[in-house]
Amino acid sequence: MKDKFFKYIHQLQNTITSKLEEVDGKAKFQEDNWDRPEGGGGRTRVIENGAVFEKGGVNISGVHGKLPDSMQKYFGVEDADFFACGLSLVLHPTNPMVPTVHANWRYFEMYDKEGNIVDQWFGGGQDLTPYYLFEDDAKHFHQTCKTTCDKHNPEFYPKYKSRCDEYFYNTHRNEGRGIGGLFFDYCKATDEMSMQNWYDFVTEVGDSFIEAYVPIVEKRKPLDYTKAQRDWQEIRRGRYVEFNLVHDKGTLFGLKTNGRIESILMSLPPHVQWVYDHQPEAGSEEEKLIKVLQNPVDWV
Repeated sequence: MKDKFFKYIHQLQNTITSKLEEVDGKAKFQEDNWDRPEGGGGRTRVIENGAVFEKGGVNISGVHGKLPDSMQKYFGVEDADFFACGLSLVLHPTNPMVPTVHANWRYFEMYDKEGNIVDQWFGGGQDLTPYYLFEDDAKHFHQTCKTTCDKHNPEFYPKYKSRCDEYFYNTHRNEGRGIGGLFFDYCKATDEMSMQNWYDFVTEVGDSFIEAYVPIVEKRKPLDYTKAQRDWQEIRRGRYVEFNLVHDKGTLFGLKTNGRIESILMSLPPHVQWVYDHQPEAGSEEEKLIKVLQNPVDWV
């Protein structure tokens, strides 16, 4: 399973980066292959200063070895070895009318002293963070997620949509990071779902990413914007940074397992503002966004 999924994320990285270069039309991804001293490594691809994408990364990694003490306590195990692989991407467009997007699809195995698999699971999802709310975009993104989920189980979309709203939530701000999508974790074999079934589901979600995001980019990238709208985007990016550094489990896992810092922090946008006690104007498009972030919407 780990070899099959590792091969899949290599192919998916190629598919996604090729399509994004085509959409951008100017910048190309810079590739960086790296090794982890304790075992494994990865392939980081970053795009910067493009016609559409100010900064973005589409990274894959496969790491293995002894599970660090901090993570052994987290999982409640002793002397465990692990293997983890996944693809993680974040894209920050220049135009504030184009939303930021994040996606991640991952697989994890844990082993006993004899090297037997004692636990294994899939996780992942994809979520959208707009700066200006276009309801058509929100509906398109969520409908794509739902259509993909419904092929496998009609309960998946409402369950994983709800988990996404709960997970990508800045509790210290009482607002969502964005308008959500899907979030699933600890997807393990059961009587209803084998690991092959989970593989089929997770890879179908991965394959749906381009369909979910690219039409939104194509529709919004030609729109004009003002300096004030760009300032608002940078203030909202600050909330994005806050979530990733305070709450995100993937960031914390990478830091605690001696992950590659450049790859972990590639999710951070290049230009951000923190304005003291900033409040959007009553009745404005900015306030409209905040109200939706404080009360998740059922888009489909």
